[in-house]
Amino acid sequence: MITKFLAAAVLAGSTLASTPALAHGGAAPKHGGIVQTASDLSFELVAGEGAAMLYVEDHGKPMVPTGMSGKLTVLNGTEKSEAPLVVSGDKLEAKGVKLAKGVKLAKGAKVVAAINTAEQKAITVRFTVR
Repeated sequence: MITKFLAAAVLAGSTLASTPALAHGGAAPKHGGIVQTASDLSFELVAGEGAAMLYVEDHGKPMVPTGMSGKLTVLNGTEKSEAPLVVSGDKLEAKGVKLAKGVKLAKGAKVVAAINTAEQKAITVRFTVR
C-alpha cells in the first residue's frame, strides 16, 4: 500500500515539475506590439498614427490575411471606440471615420478583435495594453 502511494506521489510530482510543451502562443512580438493566440493563429496588435495594425502568423510564419475582415473595439476606461478591420498589404488595419481621434491604445486599455476568416470562421482575440 505504501509503495503504491509513493509511486503515485512521485508520478504526480514529476508531472507538476515538467515543463509543458506549448505548440502555440508565447511568441515574441516582431513589430513592437502585443501578441495573443486564437484558433491556432498568432495575432500581434500594433498601435500606429491614427490606426491599429493586426499582423497574423500561422505557426510562426507571417500570413497575409487575404479575405479576412472584422471589427476592432478599444475600451479605455469608459471611452469606447470601434473601427472596421480591413486587409492592408500584409496585415489587417483599423482606421476610419469612427476613429477621427485615432485609435487610442493607452496603458490598461482592453482591445477586442472580432475577425471573420475567408472561410467565414469567427475568431475573437482579446488584448490588454500594459
